[in-house]
Amino acid sequence: MDAVRLIEAGRRALAVTRGAPAVMAEAWQAQALARAVGGRLAGCGPAELRTEARQLSEIGGLGTVVALDGPAVPVGAVRASLLTEVTDAHRALTDLGDLLGEVGIALVGVACDTEDGLYWQCIEAIDAVDESLDRVHGMLRRLAESPPEYGHERGPDGEHGGERSGEHRSGEPRPEGERVPGHERDGPRAVVRGAAESVARPS
Repeated sequence: MDAVRLIEAGRRALAVTRGAPAVMAEAWQAQALARAVGGRLAGCGPAELRTEARQLSEIGGLGTVVALDGPAVPVGAVRASLLTEVTDAHRALTDLGDLLGEVGIALVGVACDTEDGLYWQCIEAIDAVDESLDRVHGMLRRLAESPPEYGHERGPDGEHGGERSGEHRSGEPRPEGERVPGHERDGPRAVVRGAAESVARPS
């Protein structure tokens, strides 16, 4: 499943979550998903993101808060395990940042109205969420600073082909400033799929 859909599911679930144990479980889910997205981008995402993506994938501060086989998060209900691709890196990171921000707010609410033992678990969870959010924001800044890259025109069959960026179909140079029909930017919004696949960039 695409990262954006999983993040949206997490935000919907968090919005209706009530009670400290349920909030902690959703916080764990969000952190697990952040690690999964980081791992996917570190493996085959845009090169400029890979260092911070790898750091995101290694943040495990919530791993001891809710056990994977605990009643709050059954193994089959871990959303991160359903991640198969990151179709739009920019949107996925933007939405993930929103989810982590909402999780942080929810955790603060729990910390302000709970017993001492759970309070310190909340503080540790908030620290992990903040660290993940820093990595996400760092990757978004890198995407914003990246120079746009032009790809090839896609033909009617969806395959790359057609005109090159500087020529008419006749092979003559295209006037400066004239846009190639169907020519699209293929920068940060690249497709990242399974481990054996790579970012869909022009060759």
